[in-house]
Amino acid sequence: MKYRTLGKTGFNISEVSLGTWQLGGKWGAPFNQKDADDTLAEAYAQGVNFFDTADGYQDGNSERTVGNFVRQHPDVHFTTKMGRKESPLTVDHFDAAHLDRYVDESLQNMKLDALDMVLLHCPPMSLYYQPEMFWHLDQLKKAGKIRNYGVSVERVEEGLKALQYDISAVEIIFNMFRLRPAVHFFAAAKAANVGILARVPLASGLLSGKYTADTKFAPTDQRSNNRNGELFDKGETFSGVDYLTGVKAAAELKRRLGTEDLAGMALRYILMHDAVSAVIPGASNPTQIERNTRASDLPALTPEQMNIVQDVYNEYIKNPVDYLW
Repeated sequence: MKYRTLGKTGFNISEVSLGTWQLGGKWGAPFNQKDADDTLAEAYAQGVNFFDTADGYQDGNSERTVGNFVRQHPDVHFTTKMGRKESPLTVDHFDAAHLDRYVDESLQNMKLDALDMVLLHCPPMSLYYQPEMFWHLDQLKKAGKIRNYGVSVERVEEGLKALQYDISAVEIIFNMFRLRPAVHFFAAAKAANVGILARVPLASGLLSGKYTADTKFAPTDQRSNNRNGELFDKGETFSGVDYLTGVKAAAELKRRLGTEDLAGMALRYILMHDAVSAVIPGASNPTQIERNTRASDLPALTPEQMNIVQDVYNEYIKNPVDYLW
């Protein structure tokens, strides 16, 4: 495992870290505590020292599990996201009273005295024009309840607007099917010493290269019930790519890149960008950890391979994905 600095936090984190949306259960499946505990333990054994969670993941079980692990392993860092469990989500859910409650509830869930980092969880764009909400995070930082803060975003423009505040990190969707952040955001974040956490790195599994036109997902799985944004921004599901188009594009990437390990190469592709602090693929059980962490040791993509990714993106994905997020 290799390590990178997470922006101005100074945290030295594993370049392949762990997202815990699916921790202890696949999307829509019941939570399994043993799987969750074993997944974190296996990740740590593979060199992972950074976990990304959220107050709404698995009804708080993700936070509780990560908190328990962090208490036992003080060398592990984490971020937790807050605000998205409200429904319907509005900018008012990020005012001072709500932020105080979210932080206190996360501290209670994780049984910690302070949170390494909190990220506002995909707030509406109008939030970035309400500086008092960020100033309140400054006060929570001064009070010692949080050590750092940042935002998780849907769109590049939200990340750019967030850079005017004292944020430490931005979590943004970036993968072979979502290239716009590298063109319009990475340089600005790097110049501001703001860490980048690359989420949805495998486009909800499309970039595993294992899905076909006939693949079925459970009705409770967001890959079934959010394709048109029924639950939240549709860019969260398959990175906003039409499913059948994504299947074709993934098959073309496998063919032209000459690989059977498209998932590993997709993660390694993200790490080719030095502005990225860490990529945070998810895992629902320990067996998926090695698949993810081995990406840190894969050889760098050649210029020819990087061009192939761009070519496939231009042919299959760019219109309309590039213009929406």
